[in-house]
Amino acid sequence: MKIIGLTGGIGSGKSTMLEWFQSKNIPCFESDNVGKILLEDDLKQEVLDTFGPELYADGRLDRKRLAALVFNDTNALEKLNAIVHPAVAKAFEKFKEKNKEAPWVVKETAILFETGIYENCDFIILVCAPMEDRISRVMKRDGVSRASVLERIKKQWDDSKKRPLADCIIENDRIDSALKQLELVFSKLLDPKKD
Repeated sequence: MKIIGLTGGIGSGKSTMLEWFQSKNIPCFESDNVGKILLEDDLKQEVLDTFGPELYADGRLDRKRLAALVFNDTNALEKLNAIVHPAVAKAFEKFKEKNKEAPWVVKETAILFETGIYENCDFIILVCAPMEDRISRVMKRDGVSRASVLERIKKQWDDSKKRPLADCIIENDRIDSALKQLELVFSKLLDPKKD
């Protein structure tokens, strides 16, 4: 089994690329979604013990409150990461075991490089997009302000730092073109003799 790391900054379009892999029946691990599920279930008590009961309104995680807390407090973010990252890594090991017959699996995460996870991948695809496109996508998707999106972008590595670490870069200035690039890259992975 080979692991394809799929990453890109917020609003770059990596979720669309992930959907393409899913449409090809390639097992895909969505780190962010797995983390969200774990926060509602397995990690709930640990988060309650660390941050207090006000983060869970009516028994459900108040994501906006959690985001506000960790985006403004580096110490709180480190505590949250220390809870979530090992649990997601454990979930990925179970995912690999469940899909051990698959020749390829995709591990999608926004912070592939920031966390060092990229070192365990066989091939890394970085999705890049123009900054204004990224900002407008996230504003529309999450119903947040431009300033809020820029704050989130600042917390991630800049693309210029990620590019040298990637095996392949998908330029997503137009989705149809980006998907064609992805198709070409994957066909070469399946058959390295193709030029």
